[in-house]
Amino acid sequence: MSKGIQHTGIIEKIDHPRIYVRIVQESACSKCQAKTFCMSRDSQPKTIEIEDHSGNFEINEQVLIYGRYAMGIHAVWLAFVLPLLLIVLLVMTGTLLFENELIGGFAGLLILLPYYMILYLMRDKLKQKFVFTLSKIF
Repeated sequence: MSKGIQHTGIIEKIDHPRIYVRIVQESACSKCQAKTFCMSRDSQPKTIEIEDHSGNFEINEQVLIYGRYAMGIHAVWLAFVLPLLLIVLLVMTGTLLFENELIGGFAGLLILLPYYMILYLMRDKLKQKFVFTLSKIF
């Protein structure tokens, strides 16, 4: 599984068959030599829930997490691209229909509430698409 998303993590909790792994997600500038002078936050801890039926893992064990590149593209599409397109579409439509930029802008921002609510309600279905696998580090 050399092609795809790969992270090193530490198992925080095991609730069979779910394993909770903490990873540190680093930004692109984390390896920059000027990062000590920069004000950006370059790493964030995240907990990933992975289903595993093997029983081969222990708490505080360091593991590798694998995922497909397509999952990353799909996640970016759902989290950033589609909402941006919806905002732009509603701002333009609201401005043209009501001839008022304030109403168009408000409509564009308001669309985010139902959009992210729908994503939240579909979280179980999305969990089936975003599947990660674990392997031990030797």
